[in-house]
Amino acid sequence: MNERMSRLIGQMAQQSVQTSIITDPKHVYYLSGFRSEPHERLLALIVDADGKSKLLVPELDRAGAEADAAVDAIESHRDTDNAYKILGAMLGKNANGEVGVEKDKLTVTQYEKITAFLPDASLTGIDQVLLAMRAVKSADEIDRIRHAVKLVEQVLRETLPLVKAGVTELELAADIDYRMRRIGAEGPSFDTTVLAGEKSALPHGTPGTRQVQAGELLLFDMGVYAEGYVSDITRTFAVGDISDELKTVYETVLRANELGIAALKAGVPMAQADLAARQHIESRGFGDRFTHRLGHGIGLDIHEYPSLHGGNHDILQPGMTVTVEPGIYIPGVGGVRIEDDVLITGHGPETLTTFPKQFTVIAG
Repeated sequence: MNERMSRLIGQMAQQSVQTSIITDPKHVYYLSGFRSEPHERLLALIVDADGKSKLLVPELDRAGAEADAAVDAIESHRDTDNAYKILGAMLGKNANGEVGVEKDKLTVTQYEKITAFLPDASLTGIDQVLLAMRAVKSADEIDRIRHAVKLVEQVLRETLPLVKAGVTELELAADIDYRMRRIGAEGPSFDTTVLAGEKSALPHGTPGTRQVQAGELLLFDMGVYAEGYVSDITRTFAVGDISDELKTVYETVLRANELGIAALKAGVPMAQADLAARQHIESRGFGDRFTHRLGHGIGLDIHEYPSLHGGNHDILQPGMTVTVEPGIYIPGVGGVRIEDDVLITGHGPETLTTFPKQFTVIAG
């Protein structure tokens, strides 16, 4: 039994959970080492309180599971089978009492199909147990995140010389996605964002046919998925000369980014980092233009626990990896966001992203 399985079983015992059914592919990978995307087919890892583990996979994934999964037994199902009936048979006598499931991940349809074969079970959410486990990264996980950071920064570095007046947001985004795969990433960890001019004031804007022009801002928000883990970086540049107002916005966001990172100390409430950045932005008169939390956890997913916002008083722990991404957005004018990936250590924060953050003019 691996260490992660052992930890899960210990938490199950505290909740009197007899068995757990893990269906999120990311959690199956995290616990068993088997990585796949089953799409609409059922993938399920069964972990019993006595330490036994079984994996149910689609037949087309069986060979991969047999090669990679650290479990006691593997079963498979074909497209003509009732996969949930097979799951029920695998559970057997452990289908009574408390059964742990990921309530945040199950669809209503999946819930109904599972409970149809577990009439005597009471389903208990184990989502928070798994998220808390994932929040503190191992040395291997941190190395994978470092690798993903290195790749995305290389792509950004290669992309900047392509910026010129007349190129569209979509053209730049497409080139970024191509370069990610060309240098060894599995692809983007989220939809690549390139926003020019007034569109940079949209925190969740979508690249389109808007052309880059001189005298405005250009924002890149991008990350890669590599070796199972993600990176996430945002940099904002000036295309030629920009207004003094936008330069002030940039310097304010940069300082907020630095203050937010400095506040990420093990043993302190997560809210402190958000407040450190937010109070600086408010002091410069832009408080109502910082419209989102300071950051979020990264790891197997691009957004995972913890959430860095002013109301979160959970305690930062060594091994957590988070983003710090303050922003100021002025509708119709433009916006600035600067985002770094940061590792919490016992000696203070370590910024994993190294791409320069000082105000930079590109093209023109």
